[in-house]
Amino acid sequence: MLKNKPAQVVDLSGNTLEEIVHMLAQPHRRKFAKRKLMAAGRAAIPAVRAGLKHEDPEVRIACCDVLDHYLDDAAVPELVANLTHPHPQVRSRAMHALACERCKEAVCRPGEDEYVPMVIDALLNDPIKCVRQQAAGLLGPTVLRSGAALAAIIEAHTNDSSPAVRKVAGWWMPGGPRYRKLQTN
Repeated sequence: MLKNKPAQVVDLSGNTLEEIVHMLAQPHRRKFAKRKLMAAGRAAIPAVRAGLKHEDPEVRIACCDVLDHYLDDAAVPELVANLTHPHPQVRSRAMHALACERCKEAVCRPGEDEYVPMVIDALLNDPIKCVRQQAAGLLGPTVLRSGAALAAIIEAHTNDSSPAVRKVAGWWMPGGPRYRKLQTN
């Protein structure tokens, strides 16, 4: 008969932020390490930026997630570099960290002129549908301000091979439910 083991608690209080970033590569410590980095907030940014160059895609993904909340100008080049990473989840999370305004707890947000072209490129050219779908959702809120974004949304809605990407793009097209909501705000 198997007994229920109590959940193991991992104490990361004696580790540096750099060590905690490296712990993101260990599946059994990843969740706790990410929580510790999130709790450290802006103080973790230098270590998290270094993690964006880590060989393990899971470390990069978690670092993108932390920067999604605590983005600063100095981290933008490292996030941009991850937009071309071979792992699709790394590309997707880096794009999200650059473009999503809802998650930010700080005032730093790259200007639309910086990230919209990258998101358009991902929407129209990424080979992985989940990355294109994420791009459509991130690009959508800019369609009233950017003719290029609107053109890309229309292109994806009309021609993308994935029904899911076409659906999300359709939300942001003229007449779509989220487009109409944008017009009323």
